[in-house]
Amino acid sequence: MNAPAPKISFVSLGCPKALVDSERIITSLRSEGYELTRTHAGADLVIVNTCGFLDSAKAESLDNIGRALSENGKVIVTGCMGAEPEQIRERFPGVLAITGPQAYESVLGAVHEALPPAHDPYLDLVPPQGIKLTPRHYAYLKISEGCNNRCSFCIIPKLRGDLVSRPVGDVLREAEKLVSAGVRELLVISQDTSAYGLDIKYATSRFQDREVRARFFDLSRELGQLGAWVRLHYVYPYPHVDEVIQLMSDGLVLPYLDIPFQHASPSVLKAMRRPAHQEKTLERIGKWRAICPDLGVRSTFIVGFPGETDEDFEFLLGWLKEAKLERVGCFTYEPVKGAVANDLGLAIVPDEVKQQRYRRFMETQQAISAKVLAGRVGRRIKVIIDAPGPTVAKGRSVWDAPEIDGNVYVQSRRPLRAGDIVTVKVERADAYDLHGQAV
Repeated sequence: MNAPAPKISFVSLGCPKALVDSERIITSLRSEGYELTRTHAGADLVIVNTCGFLDSAKAESLDNIGRALSENGKVIVTGCMGAEPEQIRERFPGVLAITGPQAYESVLGAVHEALPPAHDPYLDLVPPQGIKLTPRHYAYLKISEGCNNRCSFCIIPKLRGDLVSRPVGDVLREAEKLVSAGVRELLVISQDTSAYGLDIKYATSRFQDREVRARFFDLSRELGQLGAWVRLHYVYPYPHVDEVIQLMSDGLVLPYLDIPFQHASPSVLKAMRRPAHQEKTLERIGKWRAICPDLGVRSTFIVGFPGETDEDFEFLLGWLKEAKLERVGCFTYEPVKGAVANDLGLAIVPDEVKQQRYRRFMETQQAISAKVLAGRVGRRIKVIIDAPGPTVAKGRSVWDAPEIDGNVYVQSRRPLRAGDIVTVKVERADAYDLHGQAV
């Protein structure tokens, strides 16, 4: 009872889906009496949750493993890079164990073997919502694992497997606990959110006093009744997504869709093997905005994909100008080991051309973003506060997800706290952010 609790330092890399994996591992560790520390030095063990999607992400993961070994010496590696452990073992033979993504029990087993728990049932209490790595006022809600799509540039299905949807009752009960604990914004994530329930044939399960189907629409509607903001990420534009736009118009779900379009040229999309009727997206976006005029669409695009011609790129820029998406990110194509795109036999786009196209893309989108935000000057909008300040707080509008979109800088005569949702009169805008006064 008097022995000090074993201490673990934890590094979480990669996407929000990997962050949720980290939260689950940490919740289990805390429930067993382990303590968390922010530094490797002095910890009894280090866990590194890796990302293995791109070579740059792998390099970051390997750097973190090396740093953990040099500062501590006892390291367990998990996550997407763990699905192909050879390169980790080759460079760092001294790591204690390597496990793949979602291998929660294997991670815990490796921890138990290297550092047995010293559980104290009187002290080691874990809150019902689990341990979260996000600020208290927002949380990621993972609704499924894996992906059924086979995009040629992506190895996620190889790393995480095919789609496996969580029972809808389990998802809703987790969301309910989060909201009860003070979460004001639920960020719904998966590899393919709009495919939710397909693998389990939209099975029903009980939540509160009713049966709910495991469908994208039904889940979104139920989440919208819990009293928190609901933000939908990684949505492919399948036809049934149209139903959810009405929920946004009705105020149950935030008027925000994160859709990874990746490109617009039909020939590039075909080479990418992208799903979901990409050729009709402009028409569909127009219909969505007719139903919900305040809809904000954010997306990501890849320039320099093998075989992308000057004509393909110009088509993309024209599409971008017509679509007028509210939030956009761009990446230059980076080959991924094991991806089908490597074997398509298409012409490789030189790095200098990729960079040139990237700059032109971002300049085009910056002008679009500036115009969209200028149209919000004079409006009163809802803003959730992320970072309080003496006179100016930093927050986000309904069109902004944390860490990937813009900010709203809010002047206020009264103190604002993280998690407050306030009405702000927008007074000015720049290319990516808004500035205003709390009213």
